[in-house]
Amino acid sequence: MPENKSDVLQGTLDLMVLKTLESMGSLHGYGIARRIEQVSGDSLCLNQGTIYPALLRLEQRAWVNSEWGISETGRRAKFYALTRTGRKQIEQETENWERIAATMARFLAPSN
Repeated sequence: MPENKSDVLQGTLDLMVLKTLESMGSLHGYGIARRIEQVSGDSLCLNQGTIYPALLRLEQRAWVNSEWGISETGRRAKFYALTRTGRKQIEQETENWERIAATMARFLAPSN
């Protein structure tokens, strides 16, 4: 595990949450955060002050919905799932980040 965990780059968390829900199905906030950390190779660190405001924002935008359920540990937890609007948003967000990544790649490896 790396010694220095990074903060999430602004603007990336929404897409990471949406993609996590797309691939894993309905999850509670803690599960979403741990999965994002796992996929990042533990280079990202998400705490409650990061993940829950993002989930609230995504719910307000109608990209996810939530319902109360029981977690695998037997505790009451709010589970989040993608909406149809959220699935459409994944496509737009992915295209946007691919464009940004391509632009940054040109700056990081400029041709002579």
